[in-house]
Amino acid sequence: MTESSDRKSGGHLTLWIIVAIVLAISVSIFVPIIGLSGFEKGTDEFTTREETLKGIFEAISFGGEIFLRVLKMLVVPLVVLSVMSGVLGMGDVRKLGRPGFVAITFYLATTVLAVFLGLAMVNLLKPGGADIDRAQAEAIVQNEANAEKIKENRETVEQGGALGIVKNLGLMIFTDNLFNSAAKSDLLPLIVFSLVFAGLLTTLGERVEIITKVIDQANHAMMAFVMLVMAFAPLGIFCLVAGRFGKEMLDDTFVQTMKLVWWYSVTVVGGLAIHSLVTLPLILWVITRRNPYRFIVQMGQSLLTAFSTASSSATLPVTMECAVDRAGVSRKSVDFVLPLGATINMDGTALYEAVAAIFIAQFLGRDLSLAQQMVVAVTATLAAIGAAGIPEAGLVTMLIVLNAVGLPLEYQALILPVDWLLDRFRTTVNVFGDACGAAIVDRSFPAAEIASTT
Repeated sequence: MTESSDRKSGGHLTLWIIVAIVLAISVSIFVPIIGLSGFEKGTDEFTTREETLKGIFEAISFGGEIFLRVLKMLVVPLVVLSVMSGVLGMGDVRKLGRPGFVAITFYLATTVLAVFLGLAMVNLLKPGGADIDRAQAEAIVQNEANAEKIKENRETVEQGGALGIVKNLGLMIFTDNLFNSAAKSDLLPLIVFSLVFAGLLTTLGERVEIITKVIDQANHAMMAFVMLVMAFAPLGIFCLVAGRFGKEMLDDTFVQTMKLVWWYSVTVVGGLAIHSLVTLPLILWVITRRNPYRFIVQMGQSLLTAFSTASSSATLPVTMECAVDRAGVSRKSVDFVLPLGATINMDGTALYEAVAAIFIAQFLGRDLSLAQQMVVAVTATLAAIGAAGIPEAGLVTMLIVLNAVGLPLEYQALILPVDWLLDRFRTTVNVFGDACGAAIVDRSFPAAEIASTT
């Protein structure tokens, strides 16, 4: 299959994914409306019909869960093989120095920009100071289910402020059990191991020729596996979106809470839109001179999958396939930069955590000083880097941000009912930032090396 036919088929698949998402959202909105029409709320008939509809959406989400699990299944072997293949393709691990520096600098700089954009948006719009129904808000905070979830999050993360996050990040790099890290999808120690192991292989020459060939061939086989899985993407994405949206539409809590925190949601989504449609495209254009909005279209499958799965790690196989086959980024850059980005680059999460912390402070009537907002910026940046690439991981690390400025953790409950939706937007921004990083770092490789891998 030629490159043009690859891109044509990729465009058709993107279109089918868009159709799947639109259809899924339509089904999740209209099925509850039609299915519950004619029944009075609170009656036995209404309850029975509601439970039936929940069962239907639960069955639909089962198909989506299978698709998500298959994507996650590919992540660990794909990361290990792609990173090793990228290093081996260079022939000398020392050639990673400049691209590695560019990648880390870009990811850190864009995360900081996202945090300060979030702080500017939340201070400008003041969503926590709007006309909020205080009684309804306090009821959400006192809700037992929300309190239990926050308790679980508190048990998951250590409250040590910025220094605690740095310590945890340092420990994340090294693992005492590589297989345990693989089982938990802890990608950072796997990336470090792959870099070191492949780097050693480049120094051993012909003695490891068979191993290097096996790694390269296995990497190509994994990408073929990704293409096979993506053939079923529209169906899997339909099930994921319809299942989750449908259950939420049947739950009155989501609609009521969305009305309550509408301006907070607008602030988060607005900040994410500016970062993804202005900041990142501007940086991409200045450095690479490529059309950033055409690049967005080329990465469409990946961005739509990110929105559907709410997981940058699960989306990684799709992102790598799109970056190489549709956006024309070199395999060397993709194999090295994208796994790293899926692990440490969380622009959307950083922006959201900064907005959420200030929003809660505004709701409580606390005017955070400039110094306290700088603490929010630092902890939000570090917490986002340490966040796992899984759905709603930002909720866990956000507790660190709240704790750093002395805000009561239980008020995180205000944003819990709408977080599943906002999480999809910030994951999409995270993935787009990863892709921009790969395109930018691509230029740091020697032209001859790039040409040999595209």
